[in-house]
Amino acid sequence: MNVTKAALIQAMEVYFGRDTKRINHAHKVAGYAEALLKEDGGDYSIVIAAALLHDIGIHAAERKYGSTSGKYQEKEGPPIARQILSRLGFKPVQIEEVCGIIAHHHSPGKVSTYNFKILYDADWLVNLRDEYDIQDRSKLSNIINRLFLTSSGKVLARKVYLSEPSHRTGL
Repeated sequence: MNVTKAALIQAMEVYFGRDTKRINHAHKVAGYAEALLKEDGGDYSIVIAAALLHDIGIHAAERKYGSTSGKYQEKEGPPIARQILSRLGFKPVQIEEVCGIIAHHHSPGKVSTYNFKILYDADWLVNLRDEYDIQDRSKLSNIINRLFLTSSGKVLARKVYLSEPSHRTGL
């Protein structure tokens, strides 16, 4: 674990306080993001920062709108992330990219960078069982094909949710 990741984890955990649900979610997303980064590359600092901070606006959304809806997280998250990233010494260009990812992490298509796609897939790897009926394997296979944006994300989702062995990528 590099110093930047450790500092991001600490900042995220301090911000979320006793909200272990959000903290655990961020850790799981970051873990999947690291697996996808190993497979496909991408900018480690950007992706890990986005993974650890992607839901950082959820408490502000709850306070302001009485909702944890993705559109409110996307609106409230970037200013909070910007403060954290600035304090940790991220470069302005990095801050803008991470905040752009956070501002659209529930809205694929608005940002199409590979770093965005890795974060998006990592988040769905965690959220899939809560958002879809994962018992129907044929439907789940179609959902994975439609939902995931990277080939390694699709492979890992099949491995995690359909227990298909990976022949191509070693995931």
